[in-house]
Amino acid sequence: MNLLSLINERMTGFSKGQKLIASFITEHYDKAAFMTASKLGTTVGVSESTVVRFATELGYDGYPKMQKAMQEMIRDKLTSIQRIEVTKNRFGNDDILWGVLNQDIEKIRKTIEETSREDFSNSVKAISKAKTIYIFAVRSSAALASFLGYYYSLIFDNVKVISNYGETEIYEQLFRISRDDVIIGISFPRYSNAAVKAMSFAKRQGAKVIALTDSMTSPLCEMSDYVLIAKSDMASVVDSLVAPLSMINALIVATIIELDGVVEQTFTNLENIWQEYDVYRNNNGEDTFEK
Repeated sequence: MNLLSLINERMTGFSKGQKLIASFITEHYDKAAFMTASKLGTTVGVSESTVVRFATELGYDGYPKMQKAMQEMIRDKLTSIQRIEVTKNRFGNDDILWGVLNQDIEKIRKTIEETSREDFSNSVKAISKAKTIYIFAVRSSAALASFLGYYYSLIFDNVKVISNYGETEIYEQLFRISRDDVIIGISFPRYSNAAVKAMSFAKRQGAKVIALTDSMTSPLCEMSDYVLIAKSDMASVVDSLVAPLSMINALIVATIIELDGVVEQTFTNLENIWQEYDVYRNNNGEDTFEK
């Protein structure tokens, strides 16, 4: 039972102060989700201890657990306008640079705690053995697919990035996918319907399905063989992709180690090509690329 259902079920038994809290959460849970117990109490006119007791009354192990439940509710429900409003309430007149960077640090910490080492290891093995590696992401997550695809294309010759296609074209790109292949689907709130459909299609075709997403409640998890959790829950119009990008960095490094000498030879050949065609600036800082 979600938080709003719990509140509705128990509303008649609440005290006057608890009813004030319940009403505010019911009407403004998008704002309450990012308030401290003290801030919520001040907003509705009750004490901080009353807010904490309210959370306990609903069966949560303290206010932070109830707050997390509210945040889970809004992850994929807020419109862009609502996200902007939440961001204003969240930061107020605080140092935005400090606030955003520290929230990203916290997301990486939570990612370390919550992602499955076993799923990570199995994902690397499946990717390393795949006949073809499909990477699917759209909208803001397309940047992640592009980054992963760039490095995997240096390592493998069998990588397809699907990120900027119409729905019909998506299936044209995927129709050859088989049980020998892997698809890495990337999506964060607000979740992409296209990603869910594409991964479902790949699963029906027998491919190994890897989800890179923010929570085990993500719709991508249902059809995935392996799930890589990377926290991205900033309720802002701008998606926070710091932790997902760190997860992708870890995937790339682990893949290189998994393939061992094969990758070393690949990059030796690439270095020779880069040097021959003056791709990078030389040690003197001069641009040696022939125009």
